[in-house]
Amino acid sequence: MVTTTMGKKKLADEEIACCYGAAGVDDQGRATELRPLALSSPHTQAFHLAWLSLFACFFAAFAAPPILPALRPALVLAPTDAPAAAVGSLSATLVGRLAMGPACDLLGPRRASGVASLLAALAVAATAVTASSPAGFVALRFVAGLSLANFVANQHWMSGIFAPSAVGLANAVAAGWANVGSAAAQLVMPLAYELVLRLGVPVTVAWRVTYLLPCALLITTGLAVLAFPYDLPRGAGVGGGAKTRKSFWKVVRGGVADYRAWVLALTYGYCYGVELIMENVAADFFRKRFHLPMEAAGAAAACFGAMNAVARPAGGVASDAVARLFGMRGRLWVLWAVQTAGAALCVLVGRMGAAEAPSLAATMAVMVACAAFVQAASGLTFGIVPFVSKRSLGVVSGMTASGGAVGAIVTNRLFFSGSRYTIEEAISLTGGASLVCTLPLAFVHFPRHGGMFCGPTTAAGDDHHDGGDAAADDHGDYVLLK
Repeated sequence: MVTTTMGKKKLADEEIACCYGAAGVDDQGRATELRPLALSSPHTQAFHLAWLSLFACFFAAFAAPPILPALRPALVLAPTDAPAAAVGSLSATLVGRLAMGPACDLLGPRRASGVASLLAALAVAATAVTASSPAGFVALRFVAGLSLANFVANQHWMSGIFAPSAVGLANAVAAGWANVGSAAAQLVMPLAYELVLRLGVPVTVAWRVTYLLPCALLITTGLAVLAFPYDLPRGAGVGGGAKTRKSFWKVVRGGVADYRAWVLALTYGYCYGVELIMENVAADFFRKRFHLPMEAAGAAAACFGAMNAVARPAGGVASDAVARLFGMRGRLWVLWAVQTAGAALCVLVGRMGAAEAPSLAATMAVMVACAAFVQAASGLTFGIVPFVSKRSLGVVSGMTASGGAVGAIVTNRLFFSGSRYTIEEAISLTGGASLVCTLPLAFVHFPRHGGMFCGPTTAAGDDHHDGGDAAADDHGDYVLLK
């Protein structure tokens, strides 16, 4: 029985290596470079499935804000209901991502991702059909927000498929392309709503019919992910198993007890957290401050999310590039510098919007620049995450990803809820919070690689001092959960 199992595992590895090309796979079966056009490769196929699945989740999570003017009369929404629903969506994202980390370590990221997409589709469809009040609107955004738990599965899957030489780029491109789903929702949902109205559907029902679109995307991508035969890099069907289940609490403890995971969660809370805030308020900001109609405001707001297509991948490229020159210390310094620049630009967006006669073109230009730096910082953050813990990669990924939701929730409650601050003042305060919360990166230290201000304290071959650190050699390699 053991011989048969080992034979199947060897066959699967040989098949993967054969499909991708021996020169493109390391000794653990991981791809050593990202080749998006090599469609015959199972690594590339998994890459495309992962980002398309997460794209559908972002589309569903941000489907409501661009059609808020249509939802307000249909669900009798008060001015305070939209911020409450945004907090509900972010809270769901937090809960889902915390749960998804251990689920990935136990079940494998592919299975966890597919099941999460299908469950989210059913919940969104059921809530869209039954919602008839502000409470129903909050519930709709909550269940849609749960789908963003798939981000953890996406990053965990990419970290398993790609070797250290390409993991920063792969994580950043997969997440960056997927994040464009929020921009697509800003553009497509108002147009889809108008099309449904033109087909003669009553106003009270049109928005419910429009929600068939995100549900269909979730179902299609969820089924495709579950049908894919490989978890990679070690073949198909690998999930929990008795040994993994037995070490469940050890896996959780390995992530929660590592201070670096908490610092990265805080950092991510004020790069990706800023992005979440802006994607929730940008359309309303442009409608109110510049008096744009629903479709135009959605298009203007979409510019922020659309930058993910290039900005987040650029962060991954930068992370891998500086690591080749300066190691982990380079990754940390570039993350700090890029996020600080994005925070400063966020402050400027708010200040420009508060001007007596704000310029739409100038405000949008600064907002796009802010988006570029903020999203690049998100890619840079997940260029570091795979190196924190070899055993608890899913937990660390889940903690970091959840940090984005926590940062957005806290920021929303402090600055965007109630009437204490105008939306322009709240945006500037968000940038100020980001400036402060980026500083703790200075305390992150890897024994074999050092930190921003300190060099290594452990030799590369001195394994027992590293406490399960991600590094396995001088080049910043890491070992995944076995």
